[in-house]
Amino acid sequence: RRAWRRQDSGVPELSAARPRLVGMEALATFAEQVSGCTRCRLSQGRTQVVFGVGNPHADLMFVGEAPGFHEDKQGVPFVGQAGKLLDKLLGGIGLERSEVYIANVLKCRPPGNRDPQPDEIESCEPHLFRQIELIQPRVVATLGNFATKLLSGKPSGITRVHGQEQEVTLGGNRVLLYPLYHPAAALYTPAMLNVLQEDFRRIPELMGREEIPELEPEPVLAAAEPAVQLGLF
Repeated sequence: RRAWRRQDSGVPELSAARPRLVGMEALATFAEQVSGCTRCRLSQGRTQVVFGVGNPHADLMFVGEAPGFHEDKQGVPFVGQAGKLLDKLLGGIGLERSEVYIANVLKCRPPGNRDPQPDEIESCEPHLFRQIELIQPRVVATLGNFATKLLSGKPSGITRVHGQEQEVTLGGNRVLLYPLYHPAAALYTPAMLNVLQEDFRRIPELMGREEIPELEPEPVLAAAEPAVQLGLF
């Protein structure tokens, strides 16, 4: 398997390194601000805000729906079975979690993992757009219906648009939006695992890098977690 990485020409110049440091500090400061958010009712029942995790200068950013039970407890997105599958999918294209950035539309867990409500999305979306503005990714991969509809600004569901990139403006930056099925969908419907792997294989191409060779399908994880949000399809 051929991995792909950002090509560095050597030690970065001070003038180039400083903006990256400033951006990292700005994201950390913003995370601290969001940790006390009370903009919607979800703040009343959360254990903690799940801001996001990963490389603050990532070229590739994933956006899911909302934290689940384990995410709420640990404060990190995608740490359950769907997160393990996401890690495997990343490994299939030569990436590790630490090289990308992962966040959700909502930063607080909805009760019982129910679907996000429109007013909750409206209250929380400025946090996501600010994250995108600070990270400045090249590609934003949306996982599932809610993230795809919000960031595309279109009503088309994930079943229709998955694997079809589109150029959009997010956080003041032009990015490639790349809709994908939510990994949890593959846990419930194993046939979707092949679809997810095929769509993931295009990510290096979208980022202007060498595409990896054909990979053998990996077995789906054994058991899905209960009470995962709907809207994955």
